Amino acid sequence: MASTTTNVSSRILTDWRPEDDEFWGAKGRAIATRNLWISIPNLLMAFSVWMVWSVVVAKMPAIGFDFTVGQRFWLAALPGLSGATLRIFYSFLVPILGGRRWTAISTASLLLPALGIGFAIQNPETSYVTFLILALMCGFGGGNFASSMANIAYFYPKRVKGNALALNAGLGNLGVSVMQFVVPLVITVGVFGALGGAPQELSDGGQLWLQNAGFIWVPFLIVGAIAAWFGMHDIADAKASFKDQSVIFMRKHNWIMCFLYTGTFGSFIGYSAGFPLLMRTQFPEVDALQFAFLGPLVGALSRAGTGWISDKFGGGRVTFWTFLGMIVAVLGVLQFLPLGDSGGNFWGFFICFMALFFLTGVGNASTFQMIPTIMRLEIPRLMPELDKDQLFRQSERESAAIIAFTSAIAAYGAFFIPKSYGTSIAMTGGPAAALWGFLAFYAVCALVCWIFYSRKSAPVPC
Repeated sequence: MASTTTNVSSRILTDWRPEDDEFWGAKGRAIATRNLWISIPNLLMAFSVWMVWSVVVAKMPAIGFDFTVGQRFWLAALPGLSGATLRIFYSFLVPILGGRRWTAISTASLLLPALGIGFAIQNPETSYVTFLILALMCGFGGGNFASSMANIAYFYPKRVKGNALALNAGLGNLGVSVMQFVVPLVITVGVFGALGGAPQELSDGGQLWLQNAGFIWVPFLIVGAIAAWFGMHDIADAKASFKDQSVIFMRKHNWIMCFLYTGTFGSFIGYSAGFPLLMRTQFPEVDALQFAFLGPLVGALSRAGTGWISDKFGGGRVTFWTFLGMIVAVLGVLQFLPLGDSGGNFWGFFICFMALFFLTGVGNASTFQMIPTIMRLEIPRLMPELDKDQLFRQSERESAAIIAFTSAIAAYGAFFIPKSYGTSIAMTGGPAAALWGFLAFYAVCALVCWIFYSRKSAPVPC
């Protein structure tokens, strides 16, 4: 084929053979790397906008919004609900619309909640319903993960796919930590001058510009959308209709991996959404926001930095041991919570939660490494009539769709974990009941992983 079909300046790649070592070395690696490094900052911003309410709700009482703890937990949880639901649809859009086009459109869509928050928070008369709508719109950022991961999965060969996906997801996940670090800083200064609006006066005489929690992302989102439109690529072979992709709903391992990934990523994003408010309610004497960003930071970096472990030792084994570690970490958190007459121990609580965040990152990387491996083993058994090239394309197509769809299901953790905290606190006076429930879930995840993937005689060892 003509070389122009894979030239870096071409927007549609009609000849894409990442498993061909000669092609990969000559052209493929450079193109894939370019797409990855445009994808990562766009995904980082998506996570930032998605989780911004986790910080905003902690500051709303200080500027006069008299919402109950339960109402504020709802605002922190709703982006998770809408983001997870949108991921189901976003999962199938890359093969239909193209990765370049959809990355640009989905990034630009984040301008709506970013600007909306910035304007609404300045008006003390803004209704709770308006904030609920804005919280739901922040789910646009959550949806982006499914399409981003499906897109990057097409670009890389099997031997480095796990690491590439770990980098895209892990550094993208950093958006939660970046947001939880940046927003508490930018809301203390008039970053945009008169254009950014007047500050909110605090009871102690201080000032906040809480609108900056939304406005700060606007210029970066514009740059990111333009970079995606002009700098990324669509892969012609990745085109597929919804009907073509819907075969994954008949794949047993799609549903098993949805369950396992909910245990890892669902935990990461749910803990990220609820961590600032959980610390604020359980240890009110501590300035929680100065520490909140560290949890998502640890989880994101561990995901980005541990993908190679699964490539080397097998994702199934790593996932199994990760769940066992998460059980131990939750037991530690429970020991240091304020219970009964005990005031708890903040630093013990915090260290155990950092271990939990770290393990969720390891598990996020290992589960996504498992999916392409599982489908490469399963497709020849399920579709023996296909030739070698067809088997490869089918396994790649289904792997990308499953990666996206599992991320959609797992993202409901961003809703259920903060909501579980709120329900547990309302019913029992503390979050311990919710944490015991999470621990039981991890035990079931470990058992499922061992039965299907990590034991010696597993049906699909990986």
